[in-house]
Amino acid sequence: MGPGARERRAATAMALLAATVTAALAAGCTSGGGPRDDGRGSPQESKQGTSATGPSALAVKIDNAAAARPHTGVDAADVVYAEQVEGGLSRLMAVYATRLPETVGPVRSARESDLELLRQFDSPTLAFSGAQKKLLPLIDKAPLRAETPGNSAGAFFRGSGKPAPHNLYLRPGRILPEAPGQAALTTGFRYGPAPEGGTATDSRAVRYPAARFTFTWSDSRDRWLVGMDGAPATTADGQRMTAATVVVQYVNVRESAFRDFLGNNTPYTETVGSGKATVLRDGRAWEVDWKREKAPDGTSFTTGDGTPVNFAEGQVWVVYSKTP
Repeated sequence: MGPGARERRAATAMALLAATVTAALAAGCTSGGGPRDDGRGSPQESKQGTSATGPSALAVKIDNAAAARPHTGVDAADVVYAEQVEGGLSRLMAVYATRLPETVGPVRSARESDLELLRQFDSPTLAFSGAQKKLLPLIDKAPLRAETPGNSAGAFFRGSGKPAPHNLYLRPGRILPEAPGQAALTTGFRYGPAPEGGTATDSRAVRYPAARFTFTWSDSRDRWLVGMDGAPATTADGQRMTAATVVVQYVNVRESAFRDFLGNNTPYTETVGSGKATVLRDGRAWEVDWKREKAPDGTSFTTGDGTPVNFAEGQVWVVYSKTP
């Protein structure tokens, strides 16, 4: 699809989203009903959105509460995004393009920020379990394909090793016939040799009010070892979670129009704009600039003189942190 056609599609989608946001804001900010899937509405209330017409990345919203760990299938993702949610906790979004694992999870509810983040992909598929009731119309209007237990029951199942709601899993092969391929990763990321310079770095921590990520360089693995809340992050089969590149991206985190059933406001992570970031690869750190002019664009990372910054081949973690 050419840039012009894509921008025309994006403009139409933005108009629809803007109209729905206005309606949601006018309706108010509180959520209704009891604490079903942390108060964000029943999965059965989510309808399937725009169908994918070409190579479509799969994004899965992943629970990251302590009770949800260890994760399944996150190690197969091409990109893992980490964001702050209610109560200062964290949640992940795993994006798959080059391969699909047999199982992914635990799956949890979507957030308003997800819609802006996913606009960089062409008709992506978003798998999640429920959302705040007033967010559901925005999801329905977004240029994505929504997959939930309500419309794809055969793709989801409850595991027996964890308590609900931390035990919902997805079988990606039941909603996508095959991995869409590298072309679906329209993130704007560049891969190749490391830029010049950088500072030797053994580890880096990113703290939220009630969560913490730690990335520790391993020469033997040639990867950053992932830690969460002070403990090593592992997969369900006991393997250590690792990243080839870690991006700590400083962004504006503001209040959204939504609250959880306890009355906590849902943070909105703004991923369109510009700012500073730290790129970690090969045991070194680079202080760089990031820019994403419009929602359909990918994010560029450059040095101070405007030179594009290449990432290492392999899984990328993007951790959004509030601008100091």
